[in-house]
Amino acid sequence: MVPRMSILLPPPQLPAPLAIPLELALSLAEAAVASIRQRIKRTARERSPRRGLTIKPGAATPLWNELAAAVRVQLGRRGEKTKLARLLGLPRQRVHEFLRERNALPDAERTLLLLVWLQARREGRDLA
Repeated sequence: MVPRMSILLPPPQLPAPLAIPLELALSLAEAAVASIRQRIKRTARERSPRRGLTIKPGAATPLWNELAAAVRVQLGRRGEKTKLARLLGLPRQRVHEFLRERNALPDAERTLLLLVWLQARREGRDLA
């Protein structure tokens, strides 16, 4: 067995503008770890909505976003949104919230009605 010599190298020297006091570097590292842990917890909560909660429109609802965009294209003429609201059995303002403001989603039955309405419009038929 050949004895190894342990050579201790001096720590690397940082340029003066990059030198950070040890206490500051440690507190920054601890803050980074705490921030990452909080983000992981938030992400876990966002991924798994609690039972019974309503999904909110946004990036997590790409199918709804596409449907709303297709319906908005069909609502070009004046009064079309009112006719659609009557068909859905909702106030016109609620349809506006679904399609323009994107702060609410319709229930399953009204979503299916929207799909049927959209298909009928594309075929040239008017359900109202």
